[in-house]
Amino acid sequence: MEKRRRIAILGSTGSIGTQTLDVIRQHPDMFEVVMLSAGSNSSLLASQAVEFDADSAVICDPGKYEALAAELQPKGIKVFTGEDSLCSLVAGDNVDIVVGAMVGFAGLRPTLAALEAGKIVALANKETLVAAGQIMTAAMRKSHSVILPVDSEHSAIFQCLMAAGDNPVVKIHLTASGGPFRTWSRSQIASATAAQALKHPNWDMGAKVTIDSATMMNKGFEVMEARWLFDMAPDDIEVLVHPESIVHSMIEFEDGAVLAQLGCPDMRQPISYALAFPGRITVGNRKLDLGSIGSLHFEKPDMEKFPCLGLAYEALRRGGNAPCALNAANEVAVAAYLKGQIGFYDIPRLAEQSLHGLNFAAEPSLDDIFATNGEAAAKARELL
Repeated sequence: MEKRRRIAILGSTGSIGTQTLDVIRQHPDMFEVVMLSAGSNSSLLASQAVEFDADSAVICDPGKYEALAAELQPKGIKVFTGEDSLCSLVAGDNVDIVVGAMVGFAGLRPTLAALEAGKIVALANKETLVAAGQIMTAAMRKSHSVILPVDSEHSAIFQCLMAAGDNPVVKIHLTASGGPFRTWSRSQIASATAAQALKHPNWDMGAKVTIDSATMMNKGFEVMEARWLFDMAPDDIEVLVHPESIVHSMIEFEDGAVLAQLGCPDMRQPISYALAFPGRITVGNRKLDLGSIGSLHFEKPDMEKFPCLGLAYEALRRGGNAPCALNAANEVAVAAYLKGQIGFYDIPRLAEQSLHGLNFAAEPSLDDIFATNGEAAAKARELL
């Protein structure tokens, strides 16, 4: 019998983290939880660490450290705080797979540490490749580590590529649900509240990712991810709006043939595929019944209603540190929108102004990436 795969989860209390633990909960014979981390949700982190008998837990909020340590250390669970602890633990000899489920730029450094240590990284944190795709993929090649995509779209592409053999792919078709405002007019969208934007029709995600889905910035970031994961030019990555979220993405060959991966919208499927690869395991999800669905629909995205998608393509074509700047400004803008400080279309407005005010670096170092992130975020806060 194959030994259990030892898992470290960056961001175990978020949407992807909790669903990852649900997959592990169903297959205790296959997976062992070694390390869990959270930003500030110490109570959920504590209960997870106890349930899965984790070796260690990391709370990024230093103000929560003492209480968490008092609760977990008597149970034999080691407790740490801070980014340096995350980077050290994911590189440990007792870790086989690192699940990158942290939201935002904060996931970059620990994910890079895992790649440099030669780990398998099940990557859900898209900002890592958006902000520093060239650096991340270079680290992966140097250390012979592996990135297995957890995003449903990139997992779908990866699964299609497994069936493609040596046949070259000429185009990637990334599908998008269109979010909650797909059928709204631009004037209606302009007055949309955060509460309305958070009502995604198909997927259960965290607040930040759900808002990014509503603006379609999330899909723009996924285009950037696909560029680095699959070595495709921006113009060979096409976005298609597919409101049913059944076809998760497609690849196209020279002869015009297209391969697609289909399934019910449930993030546990791509998570389980990454954890168990190359095998497949059951996760108790609803099975696809195309007969009851009846029909599937596709349409081109409306760039006027959703300008964030166009901004992402612009940043990707520009290259260098432009995607990092766009991501940083977007994080500030989304946080402000969630607090009711700005309107829906102020998100792309802030992002565009920050992008165009960028101190451009064509071949950014890691230090350049961190400097760009800080400068673009500061610029966006100033524009607020």
